[in-house]
Amino acid sequence: MNITVLAKYVPNPTGTPELGPDHLLVRTGDDGALDPGDEYGLELALQLVEADGGEVTVVSMGPDEALAGVRRALAMGAHRGVLVTDPELRGADALMTARVLAAAAERQPYELVIAGAESTDGYTGTVPVTIAEILGLPSVTAVRKLETDDQGFRVERQTESGYDVVRAPRPTLITVTAGATEPRYPSLKGIMGAKSKPVERLTAADLGVTELAPSQSVSAVTDAPAKAGGEIVIGEDAVTRIADLLADAKVI
Repeated sequence: MNITVLAKYVPNPTGTPELGPDHLLVRTGDDGALDPGDEYGLELALQLVEADGGEVTVVSMGPDEALAGVRRALAMGAHRGVLVTDPELRGADALMTARVLAAAAERQPYELVIAGAESTDGYTGTVPVTIAEILGLPSVTAVRKLETDDQGFRVERQTESGYDVVRAPRPTLITVTAGATEPRYPSLKGIMGAKSKPVERLTAADLGVTELAPSQSVSAVTDAPAKAGGEIVIGEDAVTRIADLLADAKVI
C-alpha cells in the first residue's frame, strides 16, 4: 500500500514564535523541527507498510530549512520525500497551502493520505480536509486507530464521549490525533540512510499552481491584554457581593 504523509516544518515547536516586520512567522533559522503532531501520522503510515508492504512518501511545503523536517521523516523510515519550496509561497494562507500540497500529492500514486490534526504554528485545522475536497477524496478526522481490510479501512474516530467506528474506501484522507501511536526515534542507521533517499524539490510553477495571491493576510498584530487581578470578597457583605457578580455575569 502506498501512503502519502503530509508533514510540516515548524519553527521551534517548544519555543515562542517570532514574527517579522510583515507580521509573518519567521521560518528561517536552525531551531525548527518536523511538527510533532505529524509524527503520529507518520508512525501510523510506517506501521501499515511494514505490515502490508508498500512505500511512504512525505510531502512538505516550506523554505529551504524545511528539508530538515523531510530528512527526519526519512530517517524515521519514510521511503521518499517531496519538498515544495518557492519564495512566491511566503505568506501562503490555508487555502493556498492546500492547493499546493494537493498538487504535490497527486503526482504519485496513493491509497491513503495521512495528516496531523493541525499544525503547532497555525492551528487552523482546515488544510487536510481542504486537500481532501480538492483531490475528491473522502476524509475522516481525529483518527485514533486504523485497520485495513478488503473493503478499505476500518477507522476509529475519537469523539468527546468515546469513539465512532467508520468505514472508508480506498483512497481516503485521514487526520491522526496525538497519542494514536508512539512515534519512533530515528536510529543511527536510519539517519545515515536518509541521506541517500530521494527527495524531489518542486516550485509552484512545477506543480502548475499559478494563483499565488493569498485570500487572507495579516494587517496587524497586538499583544493580548494582561489579565486583570481577581477580586477577593470577604466580610459580612460577601454573599451579597458574590450574588451581584453572578448576576452581572448572567449566571443567575
